[in-house]
Amino acid sequence: MKILTVDDDEIGLDLLNQSLTEAGYDVVSATNGREALDLLETESIWMVITDWEMPEMNGLQLCEAIRSFQAGGYVYVIILTAHDDSEAVVKGLSVGADDFITKPYNTTELCLRVRAGARILAVETRNAAIFAMAKLVESRDPRTGGHLERIQYYCLVLAEWLARHGALPYRKDRDYRRMIYLTSALHDIGKIGVPDAVLLKPSDYSEREFELMKRHTTFGAEALESALAKSPDAAFLRMGKDIAATHHERFDGSGYPRGLRGDEIPLCGRIVALADVYDALTSTRVYKEALPHEIAKSMIEQEAGSHFDPEVVRAFLANEDIFRDMAERFVDEAAVEGLRGLYPCFSGPSQKGSLRPGMNP
Repeated sequence: MKILTVDDDEIGLDLLNQSLTEAGYDVVSATNGREALDLLETESIWMVITDWEMPEMNGLQLCEAIRSFQAGGYVYVIILTAHDDSEAVVKGLSVGADDFITKPYNTTELCLRVRAGARILAVETRNAAIFAMAKLVESRDPRTGGHLERIQYYCLVLAEWLARHGALPYRKDRDYRRMIYLTSALHDIGKIGVPDAVLLKPSDYSEREFELMKRHTTFGAEALESALAKSPDAAFLRMGKDIAATHHERFDGSGYPRGLRGDEIPLCGRIVALADVYDALTSTRVYKEALPHEIAKSMIEQEAGSHFDPEVVRAFLANEDIFRDMAERFVDEAAVEGLRGLYPCFSGPSQKGSLRPGMNP
């Protein structure tokens, strides 16, 4: 991908291009904002470095146009300016600029700013890719709309409370909390390996079907382990693998797939376990109606120390109003209608003894 430089001053543009080219970047140029917009439509450009003062369309107007018509991915915008006052910065930020460099600029600083922008874009691309992978799995099952977003929110709330009020081993740093928010969306990535006949079955599972459904934990962990082998420094893949593998383990060792107990289960898996169960209990499924918050809360309290880590339950209880509000405000009516569309006979939960995971969905 390319960096687009924009300046009506040919000498300034040549110097800028030379600095970027010597630093190893692929550069294309425009001498005004309208020419730049044309290039953005035809070239794969990930960053724009534009002068502020230009005739016809200045740098602020160009930035505003990029934000208004942006398609195909985020474009990072750096504005070169002789203005160094706070009012100028406010103007630039208000139209969507990502960074400013005051002229005359230092070449080393320029390259450092470009690298910083590249890191930010890499993170955004990674985040989008992770959520796209998770959504691919969710798209196979229209009964679970909004599940990923709620799980991410619940996990963040739990991790934030534990960081402030939990016992010392639970007090994870900000990077950890951001990471669990991001990677919790991958908890069911292994369901991509579960046949539709099982994943979308509207009635109770047979013993064999339930065993196959349980394998989504190992399917997901193995897929992420393969990705981790190619990118061993990718912390988000490591946490994603731990979550996929352990979010159905139980604190007392009675869960699956490995029967881990207590702190043998990574904290991220213990947090996702509670968030996932709460969402399953308070959401409509083809085999059950949504339960009220108070009933879900009571069930989770009763399972403290058996299914759930008591410290994570404590975090849940301290934030139950937030959980209730989230569950009530973001009821996915489309998912409920999707159930009726897929299964016209759907009217409520199965009344038989179910082999579905229930508290361990």
